[in-house]
Amino acid sequence: MNNIWWQTTGEGDCHLVLLHGWGLNAQVWDCITPELSTHFTLHLVDLPGYGRSQGFGALTLDEMARLVQAQAPARAIWLGWSLGGLVASRIALDAPQRVQALVTVASSPCFSAHQDWPGIKPDVLSGFQQQLNEDFQRTVERFLALQTLGTESARQDARKLKSAVLALPMPPTEVLNGGLEILKTVDLREELTALQVPFLRLYGALDGLVPRKVAALLDTALPQSQSLIVEKAAHAPFISHPQLFCETLLSLTSRLS
Repeated sequence: MNNIWWQTTGEGDCHLVLLHGWGLNAQVWDCITPELSTHFTLHLVDLPGYGRSQGFGALTLDEMARLVQAQAPARAIWLGWSLGGLVASRIALDAPQRVQALVTVASSPCFSAHQDWPGIKPDVLSGFQQQLNEDFQRTVERFLALQTLGTESARQDARKLKSAVLALPMPPTEVLNGGLEILKTVDLREELTALQVPFLRLYGALDGLVPRKVAALLDTALPQSQSLIVEKAAHAPFISHPQLFCETLLSLTSRLS
């Protein structure tokens, strides 16, 4: 059985699992791990097939969640960014007794646009899947550039994302296609209405992949959850606004204790 790359660091009493987004790996958290490791026991994970978690093919969301949960601490706050938000949400729904709180960052229970639901047009995601087979690296770079578009530090933020990708082996095309398929087809909106754990949703006001309208719609659909929109941030608010991001997390955990 293949193992997922998993690193534990920090000395806090509270465990915090960090799950990255599509195409990336755990090094994307480098800008906030020094601060967070003074408050939490951090669990840095490369999702199966990404970064140092090699030897996996395309997986469904359920399969990915089961693999990650199998190596996790008995109880933790689960934080997932983008695609990682879907994985963390799936774990919170399947094993709420192991989830102290769920935090999603620039994520959506349904990434695809539908009637009366903002998101990424399905044909755009299908286009990325087709382009992966034609020009692998350029397609990944285009997707990364979309994540920082519009921010004051867009170029600098995009370089940080790109350096995290290039620091480790690139995921196989099969794995990236599988991740895009999850983004294109998964819809957890109905299931999340029954979620029993504390739930915090963070968004970027300028995010072109998860529009800020999603926050307002989920405020109504999930009144038990809380949301925060980071102004002047796009799809990676922990990179563009690391201090605010860490302060928000610490505020959440202080209310849990």
